[in-house]
Amino acid sequence: MAALNEKNSTRLDKWLWAARFYKTRAIAKQMIDGGKVFYNGQRTKSGKAVVIGDVIRIRQGFDEKEVTVIALADKRRDATFAQTLYEEALKSIEVREKNSLARKQGILLSPASDTKPDKKQRRKLREFKERM
Repeated sequence: MAALNEKNSTRLDKWLWAARFYKTRAIAKQMIDGGKVFYNGQRTKSGKAVVIGDVIRIRQGFDEKEVTVIALADKRRDATFAQTLYEEALKSIEVREKNSLARKQGILLSPASDTKPDKKQRRKLREFKERM
């Protein structure tokens, strides 16, 4: 495995990029600086040295992943290699699946109307909004 880092650590933004959590290192740096990435439970800088065994919590859209670093890499390779760099916690997977299912059911329970409201319905909507 030539892309594996021979050193004991690598930069956090490089590791996130190599593990394919973000498309570019610049985006990884923005997410770290924006507070979307927590390293061992704390906010950090993009230059932080990642070591095997560290826990990283990543927020991406609606999802939040908690992964443990298994291997280090400086270079970005294919997705199967990237998945060998970390292990996601079972609790994290369960929570993501529950949230995904809840979002899907929420969409199914309140579908968008096929037609626009007619004049009478618009009046009722306006009256309801003005009462608040």
